[in-house]
Amino acid sequence: MSSANAQSALKEYGKVSVQSGASYASPHRLILMLLDGALEKISSAKGFMQRKETENKGSYISWAISIIEGLRLSLDSDAGGEIAENLDNLYDYMLRRLMEANLKNDEKMLDEVSDLLKTIKTSWLEIPLELQGANPGQDNTVSLSNKSTTDAV
Repeated sequence: MSSANAQSALKEYGKVSVQSGASYASPHRLILMLLDGALEKISSAKGFMQRKETENKGSYISWAISIIEGLRLSLDSDAGGEIAENLDNLYDYMLRRLMEANLKNDEKMLDEVSDLLKTIKTSWLEIPLELQGANPGQDNTVSLSNKSTTDAV
């Protein structure tokens, strides 16, 4: 198998693995998966930026932007109140910084957004099990609304 075919096969395996994981994940776990995905895309974009691979850099930054926009759109301002409003503002800021990082080839801006996402992820991980709707043996969830699973945050 050639190197290009091997990379393609690994990419497809990764897609199937993520799709399978998402099928059984709670809303709480889905948010963690999205945060991890955005962090991975930003890290890859930084590597492409360092290697001056402009097309790949732009693609991965765009991918991270899409994920963060999805997180932003999933917020329920009625149920989430001030926390949802603050997250909305923070996600908006991150989106603008990613666009600027792409235009200016600025690694520090990518690092800034990664640090913000890591802070959100750390806080998300600290949500007590009882607030996640804990059931022994199940992936647990936090939902601020009665909306669909992608609306949890």
